[in-house]
Amino acid sequence: MTDSTPGSTHQAPPQQPVGMDKSAKDARRASLGSYVGATLEWYDFSIYSAASALVFPAVFFGGVDPALGTVLSYLTLAGGYVARPVGAILFGHFGDHIGRRRMLIITMILMGVASIGIGVIPSSATIGHSAAILLVALRLLQGFAVGGEWAGASLMSIEHAKEKRKGLAGAVVQTGGPSGGLLATGVFSIVTLMAPDQVIAWGWRIPFLLSAVVVIVAILIRLGVRESPEFLATQQNAPAATKRRAPLVSTFAENWLSVLLVILTALAPFFVQSLSTTFALQFAVDHGNAESSTLSMLTIANFFTIISTLAAAALSDRYSRLAVMSTGFIVSGVLVWVAFALFSVTNLWAVLLGFVILLPIGNGLITGPLAAYMASMFPVHNRFTGVGVSYQLAATISAGSAPLVATGLLSAAGGHTVLLTTLVSVLAAIGLVTVILSRKVRPA
Repeated sequence: MTDSTPGSTHQAPPQQPVGMDKSAKDARRASLGSYVGATLEWYDFSIYSAASALVFPAVFFGGVDPALGTVLSYLTLAGGYVARPVGAILFGHFGDHIGRRRMLIITMILMGVASIGIGVIPSSATIGHSAAILLVALRLLQGFAVGGEWAGASLMSIEHAKEKRKGLAGAVVQTGGPSGGLLATGVFSIVTLMAPDQVIAWGWRIPFLLSAVVVIVAILIRLGVRESPEFLATQQNAPAATKRRAPLVSTFAENWLSVLLVILTALAPFFVQSLSTTFALQFAVDHGNAESSTLSMLTIANFFTIISTLAAAALSDRYSRLAVMSTGFIVSGVLVWVAFALFSVTNLWAVLLGFVILLPIGNGLITGPLAAYMASMFPVHNRFTGVGVSYQLAATISAGSAPLVATGLLSAAGGHTVLLTTLVSVLAAIGLVTVILSRKVRPA
């Protein structure tokens, strides 16, 4: 499958189909561009998550009861997830028709515009309900951009990689999540060292405005990345009927079972990720842990998640995606009980261990191979759409609802976490079953 002329991709024009010749240099460039872009996209998305838990109830919903303000803030967080499948459909359509590269530049620009815009919205004390309306609108734009980002970035990295390194290539993009989270919580940890009234007045805006610099850097890197060689080869060889058919139509006509299995597989890790960065963060603070110190513990856990994600992906390349992901589902389903017991203790070391259990240990084993697993479930001609729509539907259902569901279950259980931890265990069990079943439905 590999071109017999070493380094031949370096003499070809940028848009010339290069078959399966994936030089090491091209693969590294594609992975770097995808990683940096994904990190910056998820930095923007993560600072919104942190702000929705710690700041937005007071800034944009200050005129209502604090508990209701928190719920309304979480609803804006969920609103961004609702827009993500729409972004996945639109960017997937054009990504499967005209290429992955162009779509990734557009998603980066949109994400930057949304995040910078959020950073300059006046508070509700200044412009009343218009502040919340603007917040929701920009949050929807954020979600729309992320809807196309993850699939495109993952496929650019995976489709440039050799077969035995696709897991690691996908994980490089996956580490954009914890890397962005690491950067976001690190910045917010510094901001929360300010006096509380200064944080509410203007300090929270700093992380959002910093996006102006990093977005420019990410765009410059992506402009230097070649189009996916697998996409170019498919475009050259695909029958005319396949090219004319809408990718969304072909995805659900030919690969509907893959969509279903991928969604069910992704529910648990997405729920846990969202739970950790919103509800669990506030839960630990409510149990007597300092806000800035708790954010620091989450930052440390995100650092270890980067390492565990790459290690899990490397293991999946050497052994199998099934073995590594199955282990992750079992670990997550069991140890979530321990994690929330630790969050209820007024001790930062206990909080750190709780975050480490949820993110590097449990989620790392699942999310490390996840991108390569998803890509393997769809043929190249509708892969952007299939991966993007499946991923974002799972994120909308699971991650988007996690803070609200967790808050409701905590209230229903009288302040105890038994219903919440049971739900996580059930989602992990579902993921274990579906990842096993996935072996039977992958395209040839």
